[in-house]
Formats: sequence, structure tokens, C-alpha cells
Amino acid sequence: MAEDDPRRMLGGFIRAQRKMANLSLRQLSALTKVSNPYLSQLERGLHEPSVRVLRSIAEALDVSAETLFEQAGLISPAKHFDEAATERALRADRRLTEAQCRALLAVYRSYVDGSKRA
Repeated sequence: MAEDDPRRMLGGFIRAQRKMANLSLRQLSALTKVSNPYLSQLERGLHEPSVRVLRSIAEALDVSAETLFEQAGLISPAKHFDEAATERALRADRRLTEAQCRALLAVYRSYVDGSKRA
């Protein structure tokens, strides 16, 4: 299976989101009501999950279902990116300190600027 295989890419994305949420596979399994072995296989790119499973994972990981649908190749990525909306969302997140917000905005802008040059 190639590294750019959509199932493997989706699995890697789910694994990264799970780790950022500080969840074990068992914890994610309990939250999603999806078996631990099946989640492990999904993260390794061995299965193509159903829409129901993707929605459950998205909810448990606090990411939009659309993001997982895009990662799974079920819908096309958004054609228009609204950079101002992203920055507004970061500034509006009350969980972030002012310093954290500034740091995230700086990183975000550097990635956006880098992708425009690529």
C-alpha cells in the first residue's frame, strides 16, 4: 500500500488528532462506541470507515465531520479558504491566552505564506 493511499492518510490524520487530544485507542473506542481493534486498523489504513464511524470519530476528537470526510476522499476540499475567518476563530477562542493566540496566528500565517509560495 502506497504512503499516499487515502486510507493510510486518513488513518494518520485520525491518529494525529487522537494523540493531540491525549486519548488512548481505548478511550477513543469508548467515546465512539467503535471497537478498539477496528480503530487500530483504521489508523493503520487497513479499512475504509463508514460515514457513521467517521461522524463518531469526528465528534469524539472535536473536529468537523467535513474535515474527516475530506480526509477520507468522500467530499472535495473547500476551494476557497477564508484566512480572515480562521484568524477570527483563533482570536475568539477563550481557551487561549493572548500569548498563545499570538503564537498560533504567527504559525498559521507562516504556513499560509509558505503554501502561497509553493
